[in-house]
Amino acid sequence: MKTHNREILLYYHPDSSDHRKTVAHAKGMTNHLKTYAFGQTPSTSTSWQTILKSLEAHPKDLLNKAHPFYQQYIRGREFSKTNWLNILAKNPDMIKAPIAIRGNRAILCSNPTDIYKLLEQPV
Repeated sequence: MKTHNREILLYYHPDSSDHRKTVAHAKGMTNHLKTYAFGQTPSTSTSWQTILKSLEAHPKDLLNKAHPFYQQYIRGREFSKTNWLNILAKNPDMIKAPIAIRGNRAILCSNPTDIYKLLEQPV
C-alpha cells in the first residue's frame, strides 16, 4: 500500500484514547490525512500482506497478547502465513497500536508521538 508523500493513512481503534491522540498528532503534521477505524479497512489478507511488508513485521507482532481472544485461541500456537493474515483481517480489534502509512513507509505507533517517525528520512 503506497500513498503520496504528503498524505498519511492511519488505521486506529476509535475507542482508544491513545489511538485518538495519535490521530491528533497526525492532524498536526498534514492536512492530507485519511483515517480508518479498525474493522473498516483493510479487510483483505492481501492488504494486510502489503502493510506487513512495509512494516517489516510478522502478523503476530501487531497483536495485543493480553486480549482475551489471543489468550484463549492463539497463545502458544503456530499458524501458517495465510492463517495469520486471516486472523488480522477477521480480528482487527486485537491490533495493539495504530498503523500509519506515508509514501512507501509504514510504522506501528505504540506511542502517540511515534507518528513523527514518518517525518524522518529513511536510512
